[in-house]
Amino acid sequence: MSRAESMAEQEVVEICQKLLQIDTSNYGDDSGPGERKAAEYCAELLREVGLECEFFEARPGRTSVVTRIPGADPTRPALVVHGHTDVVPAEAKDWTHPPFAGVIADGCLWGRGAVDMKDMDAMILAVARDIMRSGRKPPRDLIIAMFADEEAGGVAGAQWAVENRPELFAGASEAISEVGGYSIDIAGQRAYLIQTAEKGLSWQRLIAKGTAGHGSAINKDNAVVELAKAISAISNYEWPIRLTATTTALLAGIAKLTGLPFDPDASPSELRTQINDLAAAIGTGAKFVLPSVQTTANPSGLTAGYKVNVIPGFAEATLDMRPLPGDAENAKATIRSLIGSKVDLVPIHEDIDLEAPLDTPLVAAMKTALHSEDPGAPILPYCLSGGTDNKSLARLGITGYGFAPLRLPPELDFTGMFHGVDERVPIESLKFGTRVLSRFLSLC
Repeated sequence: MSRAESMAEQEVVEICQKLLQIDTSNYGDDSGPGERKAAEYCAELLREVGLECEFFEARPGRTSVVTRIPGADPTRPALVVHGHTDVVPAEAKDWTHPPFAGVIADGCLWGRGAVDMKDMDAMILAVARDIMRSGRKPPRDLIIAMFADEEAGGVAGAQWAVENRPELFAGASEAISEVGGYSIDIAGQRAYLIQTAEKGLSWQRLIAKGTAGHGSAINKDNAVVELAKAISAISNYEWPIRLTATTTALLAGIAKLTGLPFDPDASPSELRTQINDLAAAIGTGAKFVLPSVQTTANPSGLTAGYKVNVIPGFAEATLDMRPLPGDAENAKATIRSLIGSKVDLVPIHEDIDLEAPLDTPLVAAMKTALHSEDPGAPILPYCLSGGTDNKSLARLGITGYGFAPLRLPPELDFTGMFHGVDERVPIESLKFGTRVLSRFLSLC
């Protein structure tokens, strides 16, 4: 067998396919199938190579699994390598191939979770199995975790684990997970993004109260109208740009590769123009870059009324707000000022922001591992506009990064497939990622 066709690379495709065939849709209310079947499959693969696994459930069926691979130096802090097995729901009628069939077509594995994040789950499992079969020890202990419920904020997964089973992560100092290490095209040159920061998470409910009455009456205290005003005010508000260390380094790197101007001290209007130009230069990657320079707040749901001729006494909307690191309280204050006194702001779920150091031995190992497969490729940090289970692990003092390495075709809209239709990952990208992850874990 050639090096390019190692056992881990052969296995990763089958493992990913089987994970995609397990429906783990997370509707956010425990109405889905849960993660038990996926957790049992992961544990079966790990036990087969001699690893003992710990299961835990926050609620029936919301199952996570954790194991530990002993390292060569047990005095060193452990590294957590974690994924999540739940996925957002998918409407089969919208897809080219059934979202839970794991179809292989056009050189890709198709299915819900192919990029978020059963591709990385499969790479973790394949590499862990390879490490155990070979008998080699990683430099330090590796804690392998597959969490439930990440797509609903991790309350029944990583957050529950941190609060109820912290001993499973004893001695860990750093972690890697999803949404980093993938390639983008910058001015015709392939580059890689390592995720070193995450925006905060603030899901809010807007509740407008008014006077209920007949639909034919004159009503100056209409909850629907007040809610509409609040939503309009939020949608029309332009959040100011604020650059963190991570986004400054990213934009400076893009400017260097493209020759485009970037001056972080430019006027707000000029800076916004520069950032838009820099984001445009990286094509589909702009979907992740642009939200990382400002707080965002998007209305995501509406509920009001029960009959066309009845003016309801209240109306509700949901708001998905993602504050920049350090901006959570200011962001909520801004929303309160926009919605006015007739609309209440009620938290649904909130979580912290993260920003990790850029110059560490762990990041250096990521770069070395990527360069072992793609020599000389530029590697830049970035801030994730969404969130990961690294937020929960941070409460144990564990510093988290996004490193799920994939070398992608430049024409593939990778970022657009997160929670989108026709999610798919190239098979060659999976094999590339498996090689890089294996190399990384031998260095870290």
